[in-house]
Amino acid sequence: MIKYLIQKEFLQIRRNAFLPRLIIVFPIMIMCVMPWVMNMEVKNIVVDVVDQDRSQLSQQMVHALEASNYFIFHGQKSSYREALTEIEHGQADVVLVIPPHFGRDLTLSRTGGAVQPPTVLIAANAVNGTKGAMGSAYLSQIVTSTVAPTAAAIQQKASTLLLYNKHQNYKLYMIPALLAIVMMLMTGFLPTLNIVGEKEAGTIEQINVTPVSKWAFILSKLIPYWLIALFIVTVCLLLAWLIYGLTPSGPLWLVYLLAMLLALFFSSFGLLVSNYSDTMQQAIFVMWFFVVCIMLLSGLFTPTRSMPHWAYLTTYINPMHYFIDAIRTVFIRGGGFREVFHQVLALLFIGLFMGSWAIQSYKKNS
Repeated sequence: MIKYLIQKEFLQIRRNAFLPRLIIVFPIMIMCVMPWVMNMEVKNIVVDVVDQDRSQLSQQMVHALEASNYFIFHGQKSSYREALTEIEHGQADVVLVIPPHFGRDLTLSRTGGAVQPPTVLIAANAVNGTKGAMGSAYLSQIVTSTVAPTAAAIQQKASTLLLYNKHQNYKLYMIPALLAIVMMLMTGFLPTLNIVGEKEAGTIEQINVTPVSKWAFILSKLIPYWLIALFIVTVCLLLAWLIYGLTPSGPLWLVYLLAMLLALFFSSFGLLVSNYSDTMQQAIFVMWFFVVCIMLLSGLFTPTRSMPHWAYLTTYINPMHYFIDAIRTVFIRGGGFREVFHQVLALLFIGLFMGSWAIQSYKKNS
């Protein structure tokens, strides 16, 4: 019986003019476009310089700024007020003000004179807090390396060992997370809209009056999307290898196991939402509300330890958090089953709990 029900689901998907295209195009678009867009590295910071000293040292600082890959040198301004006006108009992000007699005072302070070391002003537009903070930090490093070359030399001699992601490639960090987004949308929304769509069309009532058991009906709704999840994971991994040259450092089967556990949760959650929804509009809004909360509280974009303590506590019941933590461990660090056993167990427990709730909440009138 369940074989024919699954066949019916695939026939409905194939006859739908939109779903087959979505299943193929969506993961391709996510993997080909989003790794370039979702980049947290701060670059192209527009900077103005107000050089009131015009000494050799100040010009050396300006040239170092021009040579930096993180800044776009917007030119030298005659006054701080003029530079601040450009920040207010959105034409600049950071202003560097070099005071008068900067080179002379710095030389006298180094030779033991009574003159205090001069102070350089860095004014940053902090509307975007990350960009303002990082831009100020980058600019401070350039100033420090110019006015204190000895300290810069010591810093260069310090040995820094970058583990796992040696080239600090942000795409390697984001691609496993993007896989989670694709799984969440494809295995969560599609089963929900499928069942609610049948409610609106009235076809689900024809199933309810048949001898088809509750288990058979639910499995026939979920199994096709679990198979679609396997297809999506394969497509995403192939695209990551072909386009970016990235492959999992850990076991490939573990990536599929984690993906299927996440698919179990979201498909069960989608079924649960559909059981309590009467219209497609209602189901979409309910799913979107929970999906956004789950995604933003999972550590997908920001470290969970940076959250307030009350928000961090929600990660203990957030399956997306366990998946992202585990998939990055396998994909980047090369961890095995022992390293992600805790996350696998948590995903399995949450998925089974949500699946049991979805089955119990489904009412079949026979």
